[in-house]
Amino acid sequence: MTEESKTRAGFVSFVGRPNVGKSTLTNALVGEKIAITSPKPQTTRRVIRGIAHRENGQLIIVDTPGIHRPRTLLGERLNALVEETLGDVDVIGFCVPANEKLGPGDRFINDRLDDFPRAKKVAILTKVDRASKTEIIDQLTRLGELREWDAVVPISSITEEQLDVLSNVLLELMPESPLLYEDDHTTDESEDDRISELIREATLEGAREELPHSLAASVDDREEREDGLLEIYASIYVERDSQKGIVIGKGGSQLRSSGERARKEIEKLLGRRVYLSLRVKVLKEWQRDPKALGKLGF
Repeated sequence: MTEESKTRAGFVSFVGRPNVGKSTLTNALVGEKIAITSPKPQTTRRVIRGIAHRENGQLIIVDTPGIHRPRTLLGERLNALVEETLGDVDVIGFCVPANEKLGPGDRFINDRLDDFPRAKKVAILTKVDRASKTEIIDQLTRLGELREWDAVVPISSITEEQLDVLSNVLLELMPESPLLYEDDHTTDESEDDRISELIREATLEGAREELPHSLAASVDDREEREDGLLEIYASIYVERDSQKGIVIGKGGSQLRSSGERARKEIEKLLGRRVYLSLRVKVLKEWQRDPKALGKLGF
């Protein structure tokens, strides 16, 4: 095998403060929706693997919950998950938006990168489609002052600007390896987990600011109908009765709207017609309850 034909494969994780575009970048590199996106903080709760297939190798993208200061048992478990994941990956991509000043949150995460010496570090300047050339140059200068990076790449996940450059850079930093997944694999998330996440994303879209951390979702049952329709029965969990009213909305309007959004995304995922039945349940203080967290898969 020649040097050029050797394949590379390895694991990369993107870190950064909330809403810097980590999940959007994961989806753009994989070429389909793997991770849910939302402007609300701490949207990502699971370690989700997306597989980006390239001509000369594979990038296994591990989309983790963000590094943050935990306030609940759930927060502690998510942080432990991040620690474990970042200790194992080959490359960490530090994402910073081109159109926002570097802040304390960015510096906190940058400092934490020293805790993971095994991984190579790449600075990714996101959302360049929303920034001027001057803003991009200034931000690149600030990133260069933080540390010596293995690479610095400005990109836009929305316009796909420089995504191919980022793919090549990441792949070059990966170890030589046979391919780790079959060509038709884009994630190792189960179908039910992906459906649950789409339901949570749709519910988050209409949720008030105080709700995001309190929301969880699970698929309870699936039933095939003779006419080819797939019936999915799922639950949305909140922590308090008052939150249940917010998720349902006046006359059930909010729940209907969330259900319609989720159903469309689920049909895209499965490539077939779906009937989605949602129920809202109160699981008191589930973020602090070990038994409840276990039930919800955390």
